[in-house]
Amino acid sequence: MQLSVSLSPARPDGCPGRALRIATAVERLGFDGVSMSGQVLEFPEGSSLDPLILLSAVAGATERLRLLTSVLVLPVHPPVLLANQAATLDVLTGGRFTLGIGVGAGGAECDAAGIASGDRGRRADEYLEAVRTLWTRRPAHFTGRFTEFHNARLGAEPLTPGGPPIWVGGRSSAALRRALRFAEAWIGVGVGAGDLPRVRARLSRLVNGTGRDPATLQLNSVYFVIPEGFTGTGFLEGRPLGGSAATPARVAGDLDRLAEAGLGWADLIVPVEPDRLLDAVHWLAGEVVPRLEPRKDGEDPAGHPV
Repeated sequence: MQLSVSLSPARPDGCPGRALRIATAVERLGFDGVSMSGQVLEFPEGSSLDPLILLSAVAGATERLRLLTSVLVLPVHPPVLLANQAATLDVLTGGRFTLGIGVGAGGAECDAAGIASGDRGRRADEYLEAVRTLWTRRPAHFTGRFTEFHNARLGAEPLTPGGPPIWVGGRSSAALRRALRFAEAWIGVGVGAGDLPRVRARLSRLVNGTGRDPATLQLNSVYFVIPEGFTGTGFLEGRPLGGSAATPARVAGDLDRLAEAGLGWADLIVPVEPDRLLDAVHWLAGEVVPRLEPRKDGEDPAGHPV
């Protein structure tokens, strides 16, 4: 199991260098990646920086980290533009970018963008198909309900064969089918160790017509964690890692159970005051990670050689 730390909410709050300092610390401390959420409108914790632009800056400040959108609200992003932006990040990062997408929780962003919120799922399916077409064919042709192009040659050709990895979020059957059709991984929120077999079972039931072996789809999840001695701020979804009294041993125990159950990636959101997020990252690295069960001989808990 690999570990990333979320930069959300990275806000334009008078400290523009904070996100880069956190990202470079995350890399130095041995984590596998950083993520940024993809809301366009203000969300409960406040305004947020655009994830693709922020991760472009992070790309120039790091060398090893995987950079994730966790997750981008896909229906408000025109697929031709998004395909080129994601391919550009794939090139600039040397193949370190992952495009995590969802359809949005309530449709507010779609409404503001003039897109019928009831079309979110259909747009997501069509946009993913269009993006994959642009990444894999030169020239590319596509005719759909919401987008159409002919003899299109994407400005940036992806470095990664087939384009950057895609993770699809969402709990509905439609979202799981979307992941089976288009993605390297599914990403949930607060998925417990006991939930993972049920997700696998649902994927097996939904696989017909997708041409996919469900065992090849990695299962990932976002988790909230409030470190011992820190005060949580803002929104929480699901049970935080370690519970309400998140000691290092309790957080590590939860992560070990998730790894044993087959979770591929845990993306950690730490909802504390922005000026304390760096301290929280050091707490995770210094107090939690050393307690994790190593995956195999010769690697630390994050999978790096020791």
